[in-house]
Amino acid sequence: MLIGSYSPSLVVISLFVAILASYTALDLSGRIATTKGRAVYLWIAGGAFAMGVGVWSMHFIGMLALRSPFAMGFDLGITAVSLLIAVWSSGFALWLVNQPRLPAWQLVCGALIMGTGIASMHYTGMAAMRMTPGIDYDPAWFGASLLIAVVASGAALWIAFNLRRNTPYVRLVRCGAAVVMGVAIVGMHYTGMAAARFADNSFCGAALNGLSGKGLDNLVLVSTLAVLAIALLTSLLDARLEARTAVLADSLSQANQELTHLALHDTLTGLPNRTLLADRIEHAIQTVKEQGGCFALMFIDLDGFKPVNDAFGHHMGDQLLREVGQRLREDLRSHDTLARIGGDEFVLLVQLTQPNDALGLAERQVVLINRAFQVAEHELKISASVGIAMFPGNGSTPQELLMNADAAMYHAKGIGKNGYSFFDVSMNTNARKQLQLLQDLRNAIEQQQFRLYYQPKFDAASGLPVGAEALLRWEHPQQGLLSPAMFIDVAEKTGLIIPIGEWVLNEACRQMRLWCAQGYENWRIAVNLSAVQFGHAGLVKSVAMALERHQLPANSLTLEITETTAMSDADASMTVLQQLSEMGVDLSIDDFGTGYSSLMYLKRLPANELKIDRGFVRDLEHDSDDAAIVSAIVALGQALGLRIVAEGVETDAQQNFLTRLGCNSLQGYLLGQPLPAADFMADIQRAEDAVAPDNNHA
Repeated sequence: MLIGSYSPSLVVISLFVAILASYTALDLSGRIATTKGRAVYLWIAGGAFAMGVGVWSMHFIGMLALRSPFAMGFDLGITAVSLLIAVWSSGFALWLVNQPRLPAWQLVCGALIMGTGIASMHYTGMAAMRMTPGIDYDPAWFGASLLIAVVASGAALWIAFNLRRNTPYVRLVRCGAAVVMGVAIVGMHYTGMAAARFADNSFCGAALNGLSGKGLDNLVLVSTLAVLAIALLTSLLDARLEARTAVLADSLSQANQELTHLALHDTLTGLPNRTLLADRIEHAIQTVKEQGGCFALMFIDLDGFKPVNDAFGHHMGDQLLREVGQRLREDLRSHDTLARIGGDEFVLLVQLTQPNDALGLAERQVVLINRAFQVAEHELKISASVGIAMFPGNGSTPQELLMNADAAMYHAKGIGKNGYSFFDVSMNTNARKQLQLLQDLRNAIEQQQFRLYYQPKFDAASGLPVGAEALLRWEHPQQGLLSPAMFIDVAEKTGLIIPIGEWVLNEACRQMRLWCAQGYENWRIAVNLSAVQFGHAGLVKSVAMALERHQLPANSLTLEITETTAMSDADASMTVLQQLSEMGVDLSIDDFGTGYSSLMYLKRLPANELKIDRGFVRDLEHDSDDAAIVSAIVALGQALGLRIVAEGVETDAQQNFLTRLGCNSLQGYLLGQPLPAADFMADIQRAEDAVAPDNNHA
């Protein structure tokens, strides 16, 4: 019987390859476990090839490690079959360990199948030498090799199944497990080799035309390492990509949550806003219809908030609103909703067992607000008027319920404030009017019932027209021409002021473009912005689009905002006004002198114009205080380099006084009343004709 020896270096290399193949298998099983869809099968196929090549090459290098007395070779076809068996066994293993569960009976069956596959790969590889006479196997060693193959396969399957999830130190644990699995695989191979008995006259038939020659071991080793390295690198890169994708997805999800929260909550108090409240009311209506019960909608308006705001400033007012929200929120149950829908208005939505429960709850809200608030170093006292609408009974939609609760709140204010009032049908007239007005407003937007009237502005010194202010009118089908005072509050409360304001902006720019074409390039068209419009995120974009759509120079447009609006959140106002100013739009502070401005902020505002309120102009001739105030405003505006516009000029004495003071332009019924565009131009022509002879005479 022939006795061979082993190359120590190749034995060590075969062990290294077995360990590397084992680690690759463990890593790929973890990769497959975190993959979904068709990619799972691609990873199993790729993993089966890489792992199969690794296990097979360990066997092949182990065969080449044998230094026998006869020349060795390997039949190409049979060797290829042994490789396919290795790949199939690896694929089966990867498929099995990535099942949701691995019960004991399934582990045993899997170990038998995989162990048989590895043993078949080994002994098929041995058969590839085509020995003559054939190899004789020692039964004890042969049985031991099969037992080792099955036990090693079972251990490998159990380890791979339990290490497939990413846990702390999983890579370190996989390294240790790979060493154990590699030693087991090598042990099976060399036990099988020990079982082989070669006769003294043995001859290797594959040595003549099979795989043989020096350097074959190096070729197999390099090829195998390349395959395993590519598999590991691909797994590592894919894992990192998945981790980064997961981080990006988490960041995106968090950003979406933050954006959703901002869209549905009041930025000052963090409470739900009108949009979220409407959704909660809708849900509450549905719940009552399906499960019974009732709920109350309480409209809470703070009494005495404006004097606090005026006396201590908006920062103190904002802090007070936060404190009110916090106090009311602490008294809520988890399924109730407290919302702030604007200004000093809060709405409480509470689920009730009995309608009578609303009485005690309303009393508690009034008492809560009545307790003094400690804001900064000040103790502030306010009260609340609460209007209550019940469902079912006081409305069928969120809007109707809010309208009725609002009507009840105004009734509570009317009977002395610091109390509450339930909605009653006697209040229905006003509520229904408001609801009808809201519906009519929506129709007005759809049917384009709005019109713009234009009131001219004149140069104080020359008397020539220098532009116009666009004033909104509603041509109501039943009520005729309505001024903004009749509908602007409802439009602001419901948010309809945004589409209405955009229409006004576009129509004013369109008309100004026509006047420019007629030769009035130096005119400016003034458009008023409400507080809601000014606070809308899309304002700057809307202005830019209107100017571009009508090819109007930015300095032909003047946007008028009230002093109170500009100062309500001075820092935020500064940002918006700065953007508009950089665009080239003229900015005018309307009704100047009627609010509670900070001159520190005023000098920072990028305004071009101050507009003196008509209330000061009206009594100029009879009230020395008004005359002094107007003189101070003009002096202030001139010192800041601003144009001064006076509105409400109705007498010659007012015109002369304002002109002498140094006002740049004047506006009022004495000079021209608001008219549609066609009539407006007819008046302008008459005014220009009247001024022309005087200029010629001069």
